[in-house]
Amino acid sequence: MNPIHLMQRIRLGEDSTLELKQIHIKDAGKNLEPHPDGLSDELAAMGNANGGLMVFGVDDKTRAVTGIPAEHLDRVETWLTAICTDRIKPPLEIATHHLELPDASGQLQAVIVAEVPRSLWVHQSANGYFKRIGHAKREMQPDMLARLFQQRSQARIVRFEEQVVPKARFDDLDALLLRRFLKPDQGDVITQLARLHLIDNREGEALPTIAGVLLCTLDPTKWLRNAEILAVAHSGLRNDPNEQLDAQEIRGPLDRQILDAFHFVRRNMTTAARKPLGRVDYPQYHLGAVFEAIVNAVAHRDYSLHAQRIRLFMFADRLEIHSPGALPNTLSLESMSRLSVPRNEILASLFSRYYPVDEVGLGKSYLMDRRGFGVEMLLRESEKLSGKLPKYESISDLELCLTIYAQSLPVLENP
Repeated sequence: MNPIHLMQRIRLGEDSTLELKQIHIKDAGKNLEPHPDGLSDELAAMGNANGGLMVFGVDDKTRAVTGIPAEHLDRVETWLTAICTDRIKPPLEIATHHLELPDASGQLQAVIVAEVPRSLWVHQSANGYFKRIGHAKREMQPDMLARLFQQRSQARIVRFEEQVVPKARFDDLDALLLRRFLKPDQGDVITQLARLHLIDNREGEALPTIAGVLLCTLDPTKWLRNAEILAVAHSGLRNDPNEQLDAQEIRGPLDRQILDAFHFVRRNMTTAARKPLGRVDYPQYHLGAVFEAIVNAVAHRDYSLHAQRIRLFMFADRLEIHSPGALPNTLSLESMSRLSVPRNEILASLFSRYYPVDEVGLGKSYLMDRRGFGVEMLLRESEKLSGKLPKYESISDLELCLTIYAQSLPVLENP
């Protein structure tokens, strides 16, 4: 905790990861302000977002260091810990630091800096569920709250894929699509499908789950309107309708979407060739990397975002795949190539066991590799071909964009 750096941040004012709080001590230290309920909302909002620092002993309006009397430091810290433990559920774990910062006259004043981590949990505070957006807290609406629960580890208690789909019935599942999951010696049909979380039979009626609708219906968009891929190919470098070469709305069960999207890229990418001593092809993209990127987008996207779909854009110099949802909790852009943390565990498991790949030359036995080396291969082979490392970008915690750069095609001589 560098005081000089902290003072620089304080002078610039509050932002999404910095909150300033002046402490008022009343009745000989018996009562403290701000009010514990409001403070619990601020702390939980920060933990529900990306974490940050809350500095006690600084006026948030003037940014002046007002300090905390040394004899009350322990009292303030005990009060703060009690708020995090008693008024926030589950309790919010913070780290506190006692520092001295200069006030306007240059005198050092004691402050307490509470370091709030980006929590593994979703926290409810005194007045509800809040998330820090910009420099203020915002109460989370039901759809935002549902997404946050799904993103974080509480989603492991009730996984989104296991939820029953409203208005979907067992008869909506396609018999041919179900056949791949059924084995003659593993019990009756309902038992086997329930074991794989494709249906929910706990209430005595076999009802399709989200995973069941995505994998075993001919058109999942009848129930989950976002479960599709929009693919567009352009001749130029930007998203210009006048330069559009091809477009397709790709629907169907997820494995069909993956293959149709892959064939869309292969159909629209340029492959130059030379024939000096035999034909030599120069494809724009490594097909194995493209296939892996599409599989990852379909398997790991956030299906709770009902208004967003996967978007695939081809340009003259790059391929972009936009996948709805932030990275799964505990995963970062830096750790993606080394860790495998699936958002949709059921889909990932079934893709790695029940969906063999028939496409020649992809070097894959199943849609997903249980070893988790897919992203590493994607990055390595794409960089080897184009000379540029693919780029992952997280956009406002709502979308993950992967850009794969095209190989520069050689200038071919006229025959």
